[in-house]
Amino acid sequence: MAAAVGLVFALLVIFQMSSSVSALSSNYYEQTCPQLESAVTHAVKKAMMNDKTVPAALLRMQFHDCFIRGCDASVLLASKGKNKAEKDGPPNISLHAFYVIDNAKKAVEALCPGVVSCADILALAARDAVALSGGPTWDVPKGRKDGRISKASETRQLPAPTFNISQLQQSFSQRGLSLKDLVALSGGHTLGFSHCSSFQNRIHNFNATLDVDPTLNPSFGSSLRSVCPAHNKVKNAGATMDSSTTTFDNVYYKLLLQGKSLFSSDQALLSTRKTKALVSKFASSHEMFEKAFVKSMIKMTSISGGQEIRLDCKVVR
Repeated sequence: MAAAVGLVFALLVIFQMSSSVSALSSNYYEQTCPQLESAVTHAVKKAMMNDKTVPAALLRMQFHDCFIRGCDASVLLASKGKNKAEKDGPPNISLHAFYVIDNAKKAVEALCPGVVSCADILALAARDAVALSGGPTWDVPKGRKDGRISKASETRQLPAPTFNISQLQQSFSQRGLSLKDLVALSGGHTLGFSHCSSFQNRIHNFNATLDVDPTLNPSFGSSLRSVCPAHNKVKNAGATMDSSTTTFDNVYYKLLLQGKSLFSSDQALLSTRKTKALVSKFASSHEMFEKAFVKSMIKMTSISGGQEIRLDCKVVR
């Protein structure tokens, strides 16, 4: 009986996800807001001129939004009264560049008031972040609705940088994402920077007998330890995600195979035959990585849960 109930629940989740996917369309705003995409791209470009960390921030923001309640822009909402919102949950404290979405929303509202959701603007901005960093572009399916609920406590559902492959697989499969999606989307780590706290577990007190994770390249591990000492006092200390941190490319996978990845969750991709084969494939072919990344991004950003269009991406009035 319990198994039957579980099967029904799983089918219901799949049905809900497929319904949200079918409701989206790349030409959703073709008649109602034809200048939407150019307005969003302009806002992202302008922000990138002043801050090279914007693309990584927007891409990470999209991931963190979609993994909680679907891609409903709930990550953008501010805490209000006694309710602590997602953006103030521990995994999201370091999220930034929310102003880019706010500026894009203002520009879009001036063109077509009350038509475009914050969730669609975030999806477009994440696509532009990749494309403007030298990565691929794609037609973003649109028609998402915004959510009104945002709870910091739910950010505990986000996959952590300390996760092993079983934990990662479970987290992704709960959202209808496959092992291939996991490996492809992890390639987003080609952009950005990480604070020491996210990889401290690999370079200090790794286990009862080893101080450093033995899967780390020794010289790379030493360099991380010098930047992030055991009792680090430097607030913004950390390391870039790969050696070409502002360019969207497949260097992340090449470094991963060399033992030069930051997170335990990165290293975990080498712990099964299937995921390791995908890492090797993406490391050897930039084209195959880009193709897989685009497919997985469209799949992930099609998980929807909102019911309205918010006029303000910051608060629910």
